[in-house]
Amino acid sequence: MTIQAITFDAYGTLFDVYSISELSEKIFPGSGASLAEMWRDKQIEYTHLRSMCSMYKPFWEITQDALIFSCRRLGLRLDLAGQNALMGQYARLHAFPENLSVLQQLRARGLKLAILSNGNLQMLQSAVDASLMQGVFHHLLSVDVVKKFKTSPEAYQLGPDVFGMPAKNILFVSSNCWDACCATWFGYTTFWVNRTAAPLEELGVAPHGEGRTLADVIAFVEKLNPA
Repeated sequence: MTIQAITFDAYGTLFDVYSISELSEKIFPGSGASLAEMWRDKQIEYTHLRSMCSMYKPFWEITQDALIFSCRRLGLRLDLAGQNALMGQYARLHAFPENLSVLQQLRARGLKLAILSNGNLQMLQSAVDASLMQGVFHHLLSVDVVKKFKTSPEAYQLGPDVFGMPAKNILFVSSNCWDACCATWFGYTTFWVNRTAAPLEELGVAPHGEGRTLADVIAFVEKLNPA
């Protein structure tokens, strides 16, 4: 098996969705971490529900809906200023510290790189710019094109389509185990960035590789593409 390209999930993999807790804590003292966690969980839940019911809505709007619900659920009074501040910060989420160097090393090896994300293109470009990752990726792929979220096959098909090669020759990297597992079902070679040492999902399938940070992807690629 030879890997010729790599697609990366964005949120949780390249960009730390829980870094929003710092601002959340300033706005809602004592509730920042709880809000960040519930916000993320509800965001993902809404993408799954909308995909199952064929009721697509752009990821930015879903992210806002999840924020509003989470604040209500936690009994937090979210005014317009707070909503704008939190959404603005979400557009500029912090990248994990090792990511830029790892991406540059992978690109230097001649691999084609892309982001394949639920995020709409404007969100992705904003996060890439804020993390100084301009020029690193050959493609920013948003499911907004097909109006279906991951784990829909149409969403995963964006990778093979843009690179013009079978999914097995593309490494799909995600920190979300469900995402990596479903991408494995689709046909990608997969790597799970398991930052929290979480257990494997009980789905009867496992990613082809696993590590604790994005830096572990380099050794996995070297294993699949020996010199």
